[in-house]
Amino acid sequence: MEQYIYKNHQKLRYGYTTGSCAAAAAKAAAFMLLSGKTVTAVDLMTPRQIPLHLEVLDAVRSRDSVSCAVRKDGGDDPDVTDGILVYAEVSYTGGGTAEEPAKRAEKPDGPAAVPEKRSAPDGTAGRVRIDGGPGVGRVTKPGLEQPVGAAAINRVPRRMIRENVLEVCAQFGYTGGIQVVISIPAGEALAPKTFNPRLGIAGGISVLGTSGIVEPMSEQALIDTIRVEIRQKLAGGMEYLLIVPGNYGLDFLEAYGQGLCADDAVRCSNFVGEALDAAVEFGARGVLLVGHIGKFVKLAGGIMNTHSRNADARMELLTVHAALLGAPVSLLSRMMESVTTDDALEALREAGLMERVMERLTERMEFYVNHRTQSRLETGIVTFSKVYGVLGQTEKAAELAQKIADRKQGAGGEG
Repeated sequence: MEQYIYKNHQKLRYGYTTGSCAAAAAKAAAFMLLSGKTVTAVDLMTPRQIPLHLEVLDAVRSRDSVSCAVRKDGGDDPDVTDGILVYAEVSYTGGGTAEEPAKRAEKPDGPAAVPEKRSAPDGTAGRVRIDGGPGVGRVTKPGLEQPVGAAAINRVPRRMIRENVLEVCAQFGYTGGIQVVISIPAGEALAPKTFNPRLGIAGGISVLGTSGIVEPMSEQALIDTIRVEIRQKLAGGMEYLLIVPGNYGLDFLEAYGQGLCADDAVRCSNFVGEALDAAVEFGARGVLLVGHIGKFVKLAGGIMNTHSRNADARMELLTVHAALLGAPVSLLSRMMESVTTDDALEALREAGLMERVMERLTERMEFYVNHRTQSRLETGIVTFSKVYGVLGQTEKAAELAQKIADRKQGAGGEG
């Protein structure tokens, strides 16, 4: 059954992630291996608790393995992976016991018969080995979610694969080991269209997804939603706005203190520029921006849409400011080769340059934010790292945080 979401009266269709495709294919292949039967569809419960009913394609059986595929669907937010086939080959790795095929055949047909347990029993995780085949990238640089040498299959997809395969094993009483190899035939050709090569993922694309679902993100619908939320905050008596890009910023507010919380914030996603435009248009007196350095370093280059598809330049901006402070070429080279901003910051910290570089970057962030608003707002910026905490804040940041907190209390404790 297709799932939809309504944003600003637009009916938009959910998609599902490469991680969901991999888990569903693995579940279907495990069922066919252990049951001796063929299935044409598989049911999957995503971490978001949205059920999926997915078609199973290209099933191939050998004596000790079964391979099949599920087609990726980006919904109304398609990307370069939309329509690709994600394969799972499931095979025995030995040990344990299983019911005889005749007994398996007595069980109800189809994956709907698999009980919907959401966690594996203690001690079973090691029974399912997960690896990547052709088209799934390999990690070649430290700093990513998986270690160097591992297949670029992220933590949540790995958990989904493991849990769903173990559910099928439990149904058929199989206690031995299972090998799951995920392959994406189109992955190697698609990789140059992603940021994977720059991140140090070679030979293919990543298997991603934290919710299992691709929520449609029509850009205009998102911008309209941001504008509506800003108008509502101002109409409710807020004169100073707190704007954060997403979950990292919301989580950080509690640690930052100043009486701020997630309910005070407008989430702007990647649309920092459009949020500032709306704040000016609708008469806000000031804006406090709070965001992770991975996004906000881009503001220091005047990049007001922080989606990686629009622009990156994180390492370039960090590196050029280190260069202006006299950093040696060896340090600059290390920074340019960094996978994450935390990696680059660690290099700066070791060289004793992190604070000075962040001072320069914060000044440039403020310059470009004021340029975007034509200095028609009081502006403050706080940028942070999950590793190093607050990295920089502009002169008015604390004052604006206090004004937001005071106004909230004066309005009767909103939020």
